Amino acid sequence: MATKKSISRDRGQGRAGGRSKKKTVSKPGDTGLNKRLQDLREQVDIMLPEITGRIAALEHLLLEKQLCSRKELIDARQFVRMQES
Repeated sequence: MATKKSISRDRGQGRAGGRSKKKTVSKPGDTGLNKRLQDLREQVDIMLPEITGRIAALEHLLLEKQLCSRKELIDARQFVRMQES
């Protein structure tokens, strides 16, 4: 039975074209960090609707007790949006 000969290639031969993109290699600690980040996202997703509801309730009470006007609340929201950007 005949054996197959291996063909040696020079380093210069190969694919023509640009360099191939390397994939990012995750570090061993990244999996723990990704899990913590995912846990934080879930906690924020749970808390955000409750916080929004509490703010709405406070605004309602401020208007009901006549401690501020609707225009003052709108101006306050606008001020916060300006500070965020």
